Amino acid sequence: MPVPAHPPEHPQRRRLALEIHARPPEALVNPARASYLAVMVDSSAREQELAHLAALAAQHAVAGPGEGATHWRVQLPTRLGTATLKWERHGEFSGYTVIVGAAADSLPFAQTASAAMPAEWWRTIPGQTLAAVALELRGEVDAGPSGDGLVASAFGSRSVVGALVADASAQVMTDFWLHDDGCTHVLVIDRGLGAAQAGRIAQRLFEIEAYRVLALLALPIAQRQAPRIDAIEKSLATLTDGIAQGGGDDEALLHQLTTMAAEVESGIAASQFRFGACAAYHGLVQTRIAELREQRLPGVQTLEEFMGRRLSPAVATCTTVQSRLRHLADRVGQASALLSTRVDIARERQNQQLLASMDRRARTQLRLQQTVEGLSVAAIAYYLLGLLGYGLKGAKAAGLTLNPDLIVGVAVPVVAVALLFALRHTRRRIARRDAERDPHDDATRH
Repeated sequence: MPVPAHPPEHPQRRRLALEIHARPPEALVNPARASYLAVMVDSSAREQELAHLAALAAQHAVAGPGEGATHWRVQLPTRLGTATLKWERHGEFSGYTVIVGAAADSLPFAQTASAAMPAEWWRTIPGQTLAAVALELRGEVDAGPSGDGLVASAFGSRSVVGALVADASAQVMTDFWLHDDGCTHVLVIDRGLGAAQAGRIAQRLFEIEAYRVLALLALPIAQRQAPRIDAIEKSLATLTDGIAQGGGDDEALLHQLTTMAAEVESGIAASQFRFGACAAYHGLVQTRIAELREQRLPGVQTLEEFMGRRLSPAVATCTTVQSRLRHLADRVGQASALLSTRVDIARERQNQQLLASMDRRARTQLRLQQTVEGLSVAAIAYYLLGLLGYGLKGAKAAGLTLNPDLIVGVAVPVVAVALLFALRHTRRRIARRDAERDPHDDATRH
């Protein structure tokens, strides 16, 4: 059929369309064994991870993962028969799944599927182990009607949790313990599963274990942060009480609050990602358990109940610590704002007092200046009148009929008044010039 004409494709359209089909579960046909390994891989070791996979592919003369690959699947001949290896790269960890067949009469977990891989290669996988799961898929005929015999041989006297899943098409049992082989053991009894459905159940069980551990990575951080938060809260309460009572040096108190705020922000920065990841992974655990569609077995705790009693309180602890950190940051910020306001008010009061003192000095200086100006008028008048007197005496000596003393006496008020007007005129010219340079200052002054 003809392909309809579309507008130009978004550059990410094809990749995003294929994303929902990536990492499909591997089909499982009972009896079978599967091993799952989740390793935390640093971003700097991603190339090393691909090289490690490429070395295995070269050893078996098969195509390895391409450059920049995020998943890879291969079938390899091993001493345990044909084994399926699947590798998947996730955000902060990678998952390895190995699937091999099993003899129907073999004891559960007598051997793990990972034994099919070269021991040295499996041991040197880049990263740190987060979760390791050994899964056994057995048929109902082998397990018996109740499966109790198979469960007892798999877990002994340990307390187990489990349920009927997938509309009672399978029975899942586990004890969530790390056994001597370093794995958590999961027994799945097939009561009518298809191969693809068995593969989906196995994938969900693997993810439940991996996401459970990833969610709990935040718990040690929360346990370390809790005593620090307690100490900061007590210090903040004491400091806030001191602010309310008006005691202590405001500058010193503000410095303490700044130090406290830095410590709280440091705690938030160190834990924010892990606490956010904890909530996300916990949500994934709950989603995967819901997808199993559990039905209760008599006298057995379901996976949902077990996680609700064991995992949820730990997640709640992390959530509480995260909330306390955020509220503490808000409280420190409010106390800092309150103290800063008080410091600003105190500084404003000091500034007002300083301005008032400067104003008093300016007035005193003005009075002194006016006094000096009066003395200056008298001094200038004295010199001018002296010069006038000398001139008049010279004129009298030249033969003019004059009375120098009388003329000087009459000129005293005239000279004084003229000098006063001259000084006032000069002062006005200076003020006018200043006003033209800074009109705002002139308006403020008037």
